[in-house]
Amino acid sequence: MRAILFSAVFAILSTMALAQDNPVVMMETSKGNITIELWPEKAPATVENFLRYTENNLYDGLIFHRVISGFMIQGGGFNGDMVQVSTYDPIKNEATAESPNNRGTIAMARTNVVDSATSQFFINLVNNDFLNHQNETPSGFGYAVFGEVIEGMEVVDDIAMVPTGRSGSYSDVPTEPVVITSVRRK
Repeated sequence: MRAILFSAVFAILSTMALAQDNPVVMMETSKGNITIELWPEKAPATVENFLRYTENNLYDGLIFHRVISGFMIQGGGFNGDMVQVSTYDPIKNEATAESPNNRGTIAMARTNVVDSATSQFFINLVNNDFLNHQNETPSGFGYAVFGEVIEGMEVVDDIAMVPTGRSGSYSDVPTEPVVITSVRRK
C-alpha cells in the first residue's frame, strides 16, 4: 500500500515539476498583461518559433489586428498602420487531437496551407472544437495549440469586447489599436 501511495505521489510531483519547467512569457498590452505558459513537450517547434520572435522583439509594438468576440483574438503580424511585418520561414504544423483549441489556449494562425504558420498567433475565447486536429487532410489538420493563458484572461476578454471595423481589405480590426507593448520570458 505504501509503495503504491509513494508511486502516485512521485508521479504527481514529477508532473508538477515538468509544468514548472515550461517557459512562461509576459505579454504586455495596452489593455493589461497576459501571462502565458508555453508547452514545448506538446509543440516543440512551435514554442521554439514563438520564443525566437519573442527574443528578437518582433512582437513589440504590433497589434491585435483581428478580434472576433465569442471566437478569438489574433495578433503577431501587423503594426498599428496595418502593415504586415517580415517573418521567418513557415513552420511545420504540430496540431494534435491531444491539444485542443480550448478557451484560454494560444495557437498558431495560418493560411489554408497546413504548414504556413509564421509569427501570427491567436488566443481562443471559447472552446473552438472546429479548429482541432481531426485528420491529416488540409481541411482537417487543425491549428497548433502551444500554450495557455495562466494569468490575465480578463485582459483577453476585455480585448475581445473592443469595437471593430474594416481597415482596407481587413475586417474585424479594432477601431482603436490594441497594442502588444512587449513579449518577454519571465
